Amino acid sequence: MSINTTPTAPVTVNGEPLEFVQDFTYLGSLISKDNGGQKDIKARLCKARCAFAKLQNIWKSNQYITKTKIRLYNSNVKSILLYGSECWRVVKGDMAKIDAFHNRCLRKTCQIFWPNKMSNVDLYKKTGCNSAVLEIKRRRLRWLGHVLRMPQDSIPKVALRWTPPGKRKRGRPKMTWRQSVMAELKEMGLSWGEAQASAKDRTLWRSIVVALCPTGDEEDKDGAPKNIKLCTQMVVRNGLVKHDTVVTPDAVKTSFALTITGHHM
Repeated sequence: MSINTTPTAPVTVNGEPLEFVQDFTYLGSLISKDNGGQKDIKARLCKARCAFAKLQNIWKSNQYITKTKIRLYNSNVKSILLYGSECWRVVKGDMAKIDAFHNRCLRKTCQIFWPNKMSNVDLYKKTGCNSAVLEIKRRRLRWLGHVLRMPQDSIPKVALRWTPPGKRKRGRPKMTWRQSVMAELKEMGLSWGEAQASAKDRTLWRSIVVALCPTGDEEDKDGAPKNIKLCTQMVVRNGLVKHDTVVTPDAVKTSFALTITGHHM
């Protein structure tokens, strides 16, 4: 497969030429010539749809409680749906398809059918889940932290800051993975430099990602989010806030600047 170029000579291995293809599967992900994630997302949706259909007897059964069904869904369906999603370069249309499939599966799992209605917010509260978009966002940030902590000569880090040579075609340029992540960081009030500095501390970065993108699995029996407790311990240990301060996502954003500048509240 060649991208934005025409092969002049065949590539041979052990004297046999390799076939040029439009796409191929590598480690479970579909790599396509257009350098996008649409084909891989379509394949993930098909595989997740088949996995969900094979468990129809469980979703329809009244012998299992909702909590057990959600655990089965997370382990057998959602894991297939979001496999490799941290590396996807997705657009709003792709996000909408993934989120629609995820919500539809949750409603079937909870046996919510027409004419019964339930908003997505109530559905997430009932199941303890979050939207698929938020799951993908969190996985992206986790992977970004891993890449930023890698050595400078590592392949993922080189690819993160690499700019392809040559002249691009006419028209609007495609959104890259880095640009999509930078846009998400901007929505959270963080700059690229702040993210690079904070990712060096694994505990700090993990706490920030969990606080900004919480999931329903991070609530204990008392109903208090574990991510807030973790962030409180982190910032108190670093002397950023007082012990009795309740750490919110806004406070976590503030701790970025405090950590970089070395000041205290």
